[in-house]
Amino acid sequence: MYMAYGWPQVIPMESGLCPSSQQIVYLKVINRLLLVVSPTHLELWSSSQHRVRLGKYKRSLDSIQKEGENLRAVWSPDTKLIAVLTSSFYLHILKVQFTDRKIQIGGKQPTGLFLASITLLLNEQVPFANRNLTMSNVVCDNKHMIVGLSDGSLYNISWKGEFCGALDAFDLDVQSRDGSGVPKLASSLENGLASGGSLSFSKCSHHLSKNSAVIHLEFSLPLRLLVVLFSDGQLLLCSVSKKGLKQMESIKAEKKLGSGDAVCAAVASDQQLLAVGTRRGVVELYDVAESASLLRSVSLYDWGYSVEDTGAVSCVAWTPDNSAFAVGWKLRGLTVWSVSGCRLMSTIRQIGLSSASSPVVKRNQECKYEPMMNGTSLMNWDEYGYRLYAVEEGSSERIIAFSFGKCCLNRGVSGTTYVRQVIYGEDRLLVVQTEDTDELKLLHLSLPVSYISQNWPVQHVAASKDGMYLAAAGLHGLILYDIRLKKWRVFGDVTQEQKIQCRGLLWLGKIVVVCNYDDSSDGYELLFYPRYHLDQSSLLCRKPLLTKPMVMDVYQDYLLVTYRPFDVHIYHVKLSGELTPSSSPDLQYESYQS
Repeated sequence: MYMAYGWPQVIPMESGLCPSSQQIVYLKVINRLLLVVSPTHLELWSSSQHRVRLGKYKRSLDSIQKEGENLRAVWSPDTKLIAVLTSSFYLHILKVQFTDRKIQIGGKQPTGLFLASITLLLNEQVPFANRNLTMSNVVCDNKHMIVGLSDGSLYNISWKGEFCGALDAFDLDVQSRDGSGVPKLASSLENGLASGGSLSFSKCSHHLSKNSAVIHLEFSLPLRLLVVLFSDGQLLLCSVSKKGLKQMESIKAEKKLGSGDAVCAAVASDQQLLAVGTRRGVVELYDVAESASLLRSVSLYDWGYSVEDTGAVSCVAWTPDNSAFAVGWKLRGLTVWSVSGCRLMSTIRQIGLSSASSPVVKRNQECKYEPMMNGTSLMNWDEYGYRLYAVEEGSSERIIAFSFGKCCLNRGVSGTTYVRQVIYGEDRLLVVQTEDTDELKLLHLSLPVSYISQNWPVQHVAASKDGMYLAAAGLHGLILYDIRLKKWRVFGDVTQEQKIQCRGLLWLGKIVVVCNYDDSSDGYELLFYPRYHLDQSSLLCRKPLLTKPMVMDVYQDYLLVTYRPFDVHIYHVKLSGELTPSSSPDLQYESYQS
């Protein structure tokens, strides 16, 4: 579960050379890097703890006049190359290189310092330049990219700048892969590789208008799925070969989806879901694993807003864990929904409420207080789901960054309910204050700079059963907080801290249990530490695990550990001696059930 907190942050963009289109054309986050492409230049930012401009590439006025403004862009998955298509149909391929310089923590970056260089590798006019066509967005894998054209074709270009030809989307055939009349797509494993499983779709006829243009593409390599969206609102799910986009002749249409008014789409590869935005302002969720059946539809109708207020859906963006998605509208605002259909956040004020959290304001005041008042054109989550970057419709001057926290598990598998409600953000814990008021109050606990600066971001949080102690873990190590004493406890030895890569946290009474990934053995283990001391000398027990656990939970003195697919282990934990700094307690465990 996600919850927005704090005021949105603004990332300023440099002004361009008076472009005719005042609109950012591309926004993407990969590997803690944020790429922004405007009509006349590119900017590369750090999207980690410190937002710093790392590099930029500005085109000359002569280049813009001759080759047109930047119109479409795509970033290679390895972040080394950027492809830009201009309004005059020129292809620019740029190379990104990083220096050995590091971001300065604390204080201001030196003026004019760039930690990345962006250089032009290739500049060539595309073969379809003289055909008076318009282009869709661009999708890619590591070797090739595809752009949709207004004549209904898909054009393939390699990252080497090779023009590999076009495929007419109207000629895509629905074919059975196994002779049963049911076409199939490869499913995904946890590591993102195609497996022997399949995603099955019912065979169907799909009659597309020859006048339809390809306006939007989505691609999922783990699912081997290409989504093709046409200007008449039709949407095709297509399978691709194991080699990705290279083999255009292997692209096969599998199913036509939607109600004929689709305008955008987004694929959640891990959960095998597809979100389709429509002209009606509604988002439809489809289960790609189950014959692409419709799961549910979400909209703002129940909150008093119709399509006349928001306009059509303009963009959809999934969180990295695929548990929620953000929806932007053409005319006004953005909203975040859970997969189950719960509205988690909205920039659009709810009609009729008078509480301090949702005040009713007059229409002429809304533009002053409401973000994304002019609509949303682009969105992208950071790789951890802590920040949603959004671009307001018609804006080329700034990026808006919304901060999100994740809700700590309040009820385990055992049914135990925990007292303390905790939400954790990238660098802080938000503790829900239990007071007899109608207003939600949060206590912000910022993690010590000495810890979070080296281990950003927070990745795991657990509260003790009585709610008086909190445990949090970033990329490495572990940190504890005593709510009564308002004190943090950290490892005294930083080398010990850096050896811990936490993959899960639990409280077992006064003991904190860490699921640790050990680099040296490429295995997983449970570490048992007393809450009064974080040090190797106070480690109570170290238990090796079979593999990465799927779920862990605690009930009284029993510890539950489960592995994929249905392997369940229960251990009885016994502690001998007093758990105090002056004593020498001994912890033993025995297998209760497996």
